[in-house]
Amino acid sequence: MTLGTDGEKESLEIVTNKVVIGPDRLTRFERARIVGARALQLSMGAPVLLSLEDFENKSPLIIAEMELRAKVLPLSIRREQPNKTYQIIPLQRLRDIQALREI
Repeated sequence: MTLGTDGEKESLEIVTNKVVIGPDRLTRFERARIVGARALQLSMGAPVLLSLEDFENKSPLIIAEMELRAKVLPLSIRREQPNKTYQIIPLQRLRDIQALREI
């Protein structure tokens, strides 16, 4: 870790194929943030990434849930440690325990 020009510590990214920071699953907070953000995008007119023929209820919240379960969202999670190291993890690498419980 080095000091930047303004005296603050710079962040260092951990680059690896496995999850180093945090659990190998999506936490309930990350899940809520992703579903909420995607539902907002859908309500503002973003294109749906799944076929809508399968849905009876076309609520943005339900569609966002289904997109997350299908792992079609091109999003990543940034997990940071107190020492300013961080890891960017694509959603496809994380397990969704809550979706498995509801099946």
